[in-house]
Amino acid sequence: MHREHIRATSCWRNNAPRFDCVFIKHEVAYKSSFRPPFDIARVFMFFSFIFEGKQYQCALVHWFEWTAQQPDEDTGMWIVSRSRGKDALSIVPVQRIIRAAHLIPLFGRDKVDAHISNANSLDEYNFFYVNKYADHHAFEMLHFQTM
Repeated sequence: MHREHIRATSCWRNNAPRFDCVFIKHEVAYKSSFRPPFDIARVFMFFSFIFEGKQYQCALVHWFEWTAQQPDEDTGMWIVSRSRGKDALSIVPVQRIIRAAHLIPLFGRDKVDAHISNANSLDEYNFFYVNKYADHHAFEMLHFQTM
């Protein structure tokens, strides 16, 4: 696979912030889980630290939650919502990050406000499609989880 850039910056190209979303491997395997073998999160910071002579590379992430036990019937895409509460933020080892994820807001029937942009849509909406059509890697990861 090619190299991907996952961004977590408060000022991207002298403009708005950019905090990308990612697929993250589960810490433990779930035996009879309806959901895919990974979770979705938004990266807010990459950092590393040294403890007892060993360097640890980590990411501060905000989790998304799966909203159903199967993908949306009309689109074939899974739907997630932003996690709320005390467990919404976590620090994870970067080794658990699989790749970048693309989320599409569930816009609803109303007209999209003019202030909505790529920089703030993840903050403005509550529910998102996990786009399995972004590229063939995403399609393979998400499509075959529903069969």
